[in-house]
Amino acid sequence: MSHTMRRRKRSLRIAWLWRRVGWSVLLAALVMSGDVVQATEPLSYEPDRTRDVPWLLGDWNGRRVWLQDRGLDLQLGYTGEFAFNATGGVRPQAAYADQYLAGATFDLERLAGFKGMTFQVTVTARTGRNLSDDASMGTLQQVQEIYGRGQTLRLTQLWVNQRLFSGRIDWKLGRMTFGEDFASFPCEFENLTFCGAAPGNLVPGYIYNWPVSQWATRLRYNIDGFGYVQAGAYDVNPQYASTNDTLLPVFFKGSTGVLIPIELTWLPRLAGGLPGSYKIGAWYDTSAVNDVVSDINGNPYVLTGLRPRRQQGRAGGYLGIVQQLTPLAAWETRRGLNVFLNAVVASDRSSTTDNQVAAGLVYTGPFRSRPDDDVGFAVGMTRVNSRIAASQALANSLGLGPVAVQGAEFPFELHYTFRPVNGLLFRPSIQYVINPGGTGANPNALVFGFTTSINF
Repeated sequence: MSHTMRRRKRSLRIAWLWRRVGWSVLLAALVMSGDVVQATEPLSYEPDRTRDVPWLLGDWNGRRVWLQDRGLDLQLGYTGEFAFNATGGVRPQAAYADQYLAGATFDLERLAGFKGMTFQVTVTARTGRNLSDDASMGTLQQVQEIYGRGQTLRLTQLWVNQRLFSGRIDWKLGRMTFGEDFASFPCEFENLTFCGAAPGNLVPGYIYNWPVSQWATRLRYNIDGFGYVQAGAYDVNPQYASTNDTLLPVFFKGSTGVLIPIELTWLPRLAGGLPGSYKIGAWYDTSAVNDVVSDINGNPYVLTGLRPRRQQGRAGGYLGIVQQLTPLAAWETRRGLNVFLNAVVASDRSSTTDNQVAAGLVYTGPFRSRPDDDVGFAVGMTRVNSRIAASQALANSLGLGPVAVQGAEFPFELHYTFRPVNGLLFRPSIQYVINPGGTGANPNALVFGFTTSINF
């Protein structure tokens, strides 16, 4: 097939997909304009003044709430992150990266009578520049978490979720991101060390965090009064992270294996009803991969030049804790101190970075006049595989260097989140990164950041 024919076929597939998406958007628009009327129920756009809506544009005089109550929840968002390195890297420089998001959640029980079924579709687009690269800072983790995985449109979610046995069983199937279900953690900091699922930050070569999705399935068993246990299966293929066919729900050729995560989550409430989340999990990828250090004879291949040793499988484990400790007042449980701890380890046979720890606190409602603002502080560590460090030291001792011997990178971040109205936040921040890249060969970095996030 010629290149022209392939491009035409791809264009037809895109047109087919967007015609169907377009019909859904058109239906929503007609409902909001009042041109579609249900036979069994008259339209009512009377706003619910008791509901605290989370959108910057409000509830559209009741229309958006009306849609949501009947099974259609629309999402439209924007996040932008500015960063400037006062120290660190080869020169002071500024960079800006951002993400646009459009999505919809369809409650198919309300819309079509399919009991317990939900459908989600989300498209993202990323643009901009990355300070870590542009200023040659050499960091292991990006100082702008919103950047990465290609500056392109992506189909980030396309899945159906089915609840069974009165919600006891929860089954999900489709194009999914790893971190929305396993080791899930919010992005309230600008440094990637403190954002999203920690396994995807440590081994990004095969565990893909947002916005990259994979064909996958997840089965969860909810335990009354405790939490849940879950397991999943994700197709492993490096083409998911490429920039080809990113907007289409294609099945890529060349998959190398299956990623199988498991997780146990406890959701307690401490005295006073303070919520917490305690996750412990592990994963195993069935792919055959290269050893990151050893050649076929067990010697460092950077010295011998022989091909790397092959091994079957790669694995790791993680722990995630989030706990609210103190409300500001007994009747204001949203306000107060929350602490978190994330820790993840991966096999030193297959991972360039083999462990990461991040801890911090977020205090919501620092002032009575600003009950929705918060102050956050976090500290972390990402360590380069000690086997790699040993091979680097060996190369220096044999006169093959100089090679920087890598150890651990230590980032710190302090921020203040200002929420002037619902759906809008501004977050100035300060980062300090000790040993970027895990080596003193890179100067420590002082980074000033500013995040803008809008939920339309």
